[in-house]
Amino acid sequence: GPHRTQRIARKILERASGGERMSRSRELVQAVLDIVGDRAEAEVSADVGTSSLTRFANSYIHQNVSEEIASVTLRVARDGRVASATSTVTTPDALHTFVDGTLDVADQQPVDADWPGVGGPVDQLPVDNWDEATANAVPAERAEAVKAFVDAGEGLVAAGYCQTESRAQAFGNTAGRAARGRFTTAVLDGIQQADGAAGSGHAAGVSLASIDARSVGAVAADRARRSIEPFDAKPGDYEVVLSPECVATIAIFLDVYGFNGKAAEEGMSFVELGERQFDPSVDIWDDTTDPRSLYVGFDLEGTPKPRLDLVTGGVTKSLVHSRRTAARAGVASTGHAAPGAEAFGPVATNVFVGGGMSSPEQLIEGVDRGIYVSTFNYCRILDPKTMVVTGLTRNGTFMIENGRVTDPITNLRFTQSFLDALGEGNVVGFGNDARFADSEFGPTLVHAPSARPVSYTHLRAHETNE
Repeated sequence: GPHRTQRIARKILERASGGERMSRSRELVQAVLDIVGDRAEAEVSADVGTSSLTRFANSYIHQNVSEEIASVTLRVARDGRVASATSTVTTPDALHTFVDGTLDVADQQPVDADWPGVGGPVDQLPVDNWDEATANAVPAERAEAVKAFVDAGEGLVAAGYCQTESRAQAFGNTAGRAARGRFTTAVLDGIQQADGAAGSGHAAGVSLASIDARSVGAVAADRARRSIEPFDAKPGDYEVVLSPECVATIAIFLDVYGFNGKAAEEGMSFVELGERQFDPSVDIWDDTTDPRSLYVGFDLEGTPKPRLDLVTGGVTKSLVHSRRTAARAGVASTGHAAPGAEAFGPVATNVFVGGGMSSPEQLIEGVDRGIYVSTFNYCRILDPKTMVVTGLTRNGTFMIENGRVTDPITNLRFTQSFLDALGEGNVVGFGNDARFADSEFGPTLVHAPSARPVSYTHLRAHETNE
């Protein structure tokens, strides 16, 4: 019966989430290094684990899937010619073919004058962002979270997903650098719908148990009910109170387009190190060692990722670097090499935005007339040097009048410099509700609070054909 099936599934997961995944990831790294031998410089990363997803729509679960992950990424350099590839076929014969093919591709590349070489041994950080219960989570447990979310919106129609992941990752290179780690994540994201209106809710963390699914669903339901029969707000400048999701999107845009060492090298970044570019209340940092953090404590090059202060007291402190961008800048890597970093540059993926002492309600109470924004949507960079971004609001946009949220308004388009939004004198305060929030580039990347910037410019009614 179903209970026996759940017990079997749990036993399989328990066996796999113990030492087996860690051992398997290390074995894959060593196997590939052995195949490469002395034929080239090489860096190898292995990722082994499980990703499970429970989707729901019309208030019913319609999909439950679980994927066993086993992948290997290899970067080789031979006579200054560099190539990289990833394979999800990890049998011994397939690995030989994979390595030989990657070496053949490298031989056909032009000499890479900026190849920094592989890094030697380095002490790793004691990071273990892992929850055993989440690693062993079975479909029924995700279904319980979904049910709590749905039940919180009685009479409404809910849709979204609940996801759990458990992964073991290892790194090794031909210069003797080695790293290994493991992590779990849980995400609940959904909307409640009522009479053509929708409200969103989101939560994420290391453990499924840390997510209060009913509260997440209740927030979404409240936003949906409040959003029925919105009116069109007049175009203009409005003071705003932003949810953690909106602040997370601002932070990730600053990260990808500004703190990125490659963008700075190419003259496309706003960053001026040592200058006060933000309000004194703004603190932004990246830290895998924070107890609230997610993922492993090293990057794709096996470089450890200690805390890195990006903005402290409004002063821009650091850029993030891979070994390649660090070598060109004459500094050390900060541990932010990521897939695609050669093209897009290094990025921080454990971003924290400092919170304040005020509750979201207190932030709202200080606004005479403004707008509360639950979520940004479809944001696009217009000018990375000034961080001017255009985007839309979504799933819960409301007028604030005399210090309280009142009527719903239709979605708005804004054009605003994210840098100016957090600029000196432009931030009234941050909330005390910091959490992992969904950003334009996805969940689990930014831990952020609500915020009250002074205004958003060029805010106008969202036209239905956009």
